[in-house]
Amino acid sequence: MSSEWPLWEVFIRGQHGLNHRHVGSLHAPDAEMAIRNARDVYTRRNEGVSIWVVPSSAITASSPSEKGPLFDPANDKVYRHPTFFDIPAEIGHM
Repeated sequence: MSSEWPLWEVFIRGQHGLNHRHVGSLHAPDAEMAIRNARDVYTRRNEGVSIWVVPSSAITASSPSEKGPLFDPANDKVYRHPTFFDIPAEIGHM
């Protein structure tokens, strides 16, 4: 068994923001301590209104080397292209 605490990813919602953004990582024994440590480390100047902590092991990410197949448009799905739909004449130019 490892003697190192689990790694947590920290997300902070700023005073004027609507979404949380990733600000860093830290080690903590549990979620409650991770939030406390994140508050102390990442919000020292009252810049946050909400903190999320997520175990790093719970995050699944795509590989940058697979960006082509993952993000290229799906040309075999013609219904996703606007040319598939008939535009009524009364709409005019879109």
